[in-house]
Amino acid sequence: MSERITVTPLGPYIGAEISGLDLTRPLNDNQFEQLYHAQLRHQVVFLRGQDITPQQQRDLARRFGDLHIHPVYPHVKEVEEIIVLDTHNDNPPDNDNWHTDVTFIDTPPAGAILAAKQLPEVGGDTLWTSGIAAWETLSAPLKALLGGLRAEHDFRKSFPEWKYRNTQEEHRRWLAAVEKNPPVLHPVVRTHPVTGKQALFVNNGFTTRIVDLAEKESEALLGFLLEHAVKPEFQVRWRWREGDLAIWDNRVTQHYANADYMPQRRIMHRATILGDRPFYRAG
Repeated sequence: MSERITVTPLGPYIGAEISGLDLTRPLNDNQFEQLYHAQLRHQVVFLRGQDITPQQQRDLARRFGDLHIHPVYPHVKEVEEIIVLDTHNDNPPDNDNWHTDVTFIDTPPAGAILAAKQLPEVGGDTLWTSGIAAWETLSAPLKALLGGLRAEHDFRKSFPEWKYRNTQEEHRRWLAAVEKNPPVLHPVVRTHPVTGKQALFVNNGFTTRIVDLAEKESEALLGFLLEHAVKPEFQVRWRWREGDLAIWDNRVTQHYANADYMPQRRIMHRATILGDRPFYRAG
């Protein structure tokens, strides 16, 4: 196997396709270093033809950091770090919005690895958008206003109670998750802990309000930021094939799973890499 991987950018702001790696075999330090830095630079990277097992996916994800165990989603039998996203008519998607994963905790994930296991004949693409590009294209006065502002992120915005009343056990798990995950505050602008780049850190999935502003001000400004952050200019769209893998930096991106394939079925496996507490450093 060649030591040098090939990184092909998919757009000016975000996304690259990587070739020259076989993830069914453990990566040596040099290969992993190249993969890690490609993900940092391009924010999301894609690899075709990687028919990895849940155990291999977990082991690769552990190279990036400790792993998160989701409070609601089911997981692969015997590999609790790999959640199963199995969507079909009887289990429609509950994340059909732009979101950053698990920002409802104090230390949201640093990244995630998503593997395509079963796909519809057509459709089911996923889009990512760059919070770095969204920040860099704002005017200087607006950047000055946003620096240091804090926003609330709430588990219940994407996981409302009414969705989890089908059985007593399901509702019990939801109540436990709410108790374990009260609303948290994060900076509206986040400084990347490795690269130092600034990125907008609000998302439709979990951000409810900017707490340092009056209600009407928060509503107007947050509405603008959520719309601005997902402009097509800042996006990359991936058309999945079975065996594809996506690895993204959850600290500076949002993503959207296109649910246009019903009644067909789509099964994805996700490993989620724990991160640190978001912070803002002016610079």
